[in-house]
Amino acid sequence: MFQEFIEILILSAVQGISEFLPISSSAHLIIVSNLYNLKTGSLLIDISLHLGSLLAIIFFFRKDLFDLKNNKNLLSLIIIGSIPLIIFGYILHTTEIIHLLRNIKVIAWTTLFFGIILYFADRRKIDQSISKNLNIKSIIFIGLFQILALIPGVSRAGITMTAARFLKFNRVDSGKISFLLSIPALAGASFLGLKDAFNKPIDLNYIVAIAVILSFLFSYTTVKFFLNYLNKFSLNIFVIYRIIISLILFLIIYF
Repeated sequence: MFQEFIEILILSAVQGISEFLPISSSAHLIIVSNLYNLKTGSLLIDISLHLGSLLAIIFFFRKDLFDLKNNKNLLSLIIIGSIPLIIFGYILHTTEIIHLLRNIKVIAWTTLFFGIILYFADRRKIDQSISKNLNIKSIIFIGLFQILALIPGVSRAGITMTAARFLKFNRVDSGKISFLLSIPALAGASFLGLKDAFNKPIDLNYIVAIAVILSFLFSYTTVKFFLNYLNKFSLNIFVIYRIIISLILFLIIYF
């Protein structure tokens, strides 16, 4: 029981922290699971971790989401921006092509390459905001970039913020766009997971509840911290982190 709790604590921390930072949650979950040979991981646990993150982002932006009924334009843009990821995600999931991408070598290269792309995007001049400049053209551009997040190591948060920064949105609004787009993404991931879970015996127990709660807490704290961080600092620390992680992985793979 104690070992299960520790493993769920680790997985929840990795999911909750890395889901909303530009460092790739899927890559970190794969790396941590392989590194520590975690035995607790299962389809239901994976669903629980994503559900915890989904509830956290909904709760954090609850006022903004309630205001969407008075801002149908933003709601429509979020839906439109999510369509490419949902379509390609479903295709890769049902064809099981996505499993071919879940390996350390892919993660090493994507972590490095898209970290460097994030660096150059973050150097762009700021003159765009959600309230004035987010339109169909820009959200489709960001939505198409988001498709790349299906590859472990790219980072959904990272690639959507990269796209938004290329379009000259300020860091805070880039973060908000990324967070809002995460709601359909996490909901879609949870739905696909539940769809698969229905085809297998489901064992609901306290571990599942703990996974949801811990993932919620880590996710909520991360979102709150990250938005405050974006008000004051650049994304360079995450670029450096990605480069270090990729170099470590290269050492493991090639030496």
